[in-house]
Amino acid sequence: MMKQRYYSLDVFRGATVALMIMVNNPGTWAHMFAPLKHAAWHGCSPTDLVFPFFLFAVGNAMSFVIPRLQEAGPAVFWKKVLKRTVLIFAIGLFINWWPFIKWEGAELVFKQWVDPNDPSRGIRILGVLQRIAIAYCFASILAYYFKEKAIIWISAGILLLYWAVCALAGGADPYSLEGWFGTKYDIDILGVPHIYKGEGVPFDPEGLMSTLPAVVQVVFGYLVGVFIKKQGQVDWLWSKVPASNEPHFKLLSGMFVTGFILVVLAWIWALGFPINKKIWTSSYVLYTTGLATMTIGGMIWFIEVQGVKNKLTQFFDVFGKNPLFIFVLSGILPRFLGLFRIPDGLADDGTKKYIDAFGWFYKYVCAQVPGIPEVGSFAYSLCFLTLMWVICYWLDKKKIYVKV
Repeated sequence: MMKQRYYSLDVFRGATVALMIMVNNPGTWAHMFAPLKHAAWHGCSPTDLVFPFFLFAVGNAMSFVIPRLQEAGPAVFWKKVLKRTVLIFAIGLFINWWPFIKWEGAELVFKQWVDPNDPSRGIRILGVLQRIAIAYCFASILAYYFKEKAIIWISAGILLLYWAVCALAGGADPYSLEGWFGTKYDIDILGVPHIYKGEGVPFDPEGLMSTLPAVVQVVFGYLVGVFIKKQGQVDWLWSKVPASNEPHFKLLSGMFVTGFILVVLAWIWALGFPINKKIWTSSYVLYTTGLATMTIGGMIWFIEVQGVKNKLTQFFDVFGKNPLFIFVLSGILPRFLGLFRIPDGLADDGTKKYIDAFGWFYKYVCAQVPGIPEVGSFAYSLCFLTLMWVICYWLDKKKIYVKV
């Protein structure tokens, strides 16, 4: 019954993984529909919800695991949490380095820790999985050693402290790319070669300092998971009792009201501390947590209470069975196939041009779809997502579940 009762949480986790895969794999980054792009700086697009929703889902899952670890004792807790943290972080670093070789002209060369031809570039240390690992670790410690009320106060303190440090330690415009204080520490600790440069300058959107409020994102997911468990102890599935007398009435009303309050607080806070994913502002944590809470509440209403279980829920549930594995595969498979080059005509200077298998599929299949270029790019994303789903579906049928 436990799995059936919280099937909506599995669907939520699977949906976030599916969306992460889709937005990370367009046909071309040059042509994407606006909702599939991250906000340029301040603000929050639908794509900016995906990562915090996944961290929130990590916290939900913790609410089922932490009680068992508390019963097992500190030794078991620390062994499990540290092992999982190290493994997830190492997998993230592996993805950044993979496939360890690259094409330079007509030769395959080893990807060195620091590029000897450009000392400002090297292997990035941080990333999505690395942030998940760190946030999971510290959130687990808080959940294990503190009661719920204490966790709420600690979380509020972290968000307020982060705001204060950003405002006081930043530049003239402390919430800008140039003025944000965290880049200095990333450069000092990690080094310029190992920092993301997608903004044109060394700046890591998964940097060390901005991971601090991300810990709270996981903690809030944990607290919501605890609330769901406490309100869902009675077996109310498929009940015909009027809603006002059912346990799920208090559960859902509590989730929607809490989510709404968090969104309103985020809007108010954003007047002085803008909603911003790239520096993971405190207002962004409240905003995305509020939306995630209401989203799960909606899923519980439709899936658990109304009994809606169809092809769409099953589609996302399959992703939720192997979330880490399929996310990792979606990152390493295109890079691996990139080593196998297909001749693709000549450049303007007469030299041969090459393309990989996925690039060929986009250029000669998806990009040929009638309409604006964004249509073909989106079509490629859907095809790639379908490929990942087929793999997940096969694993599920074989009862193969890869866990860390």
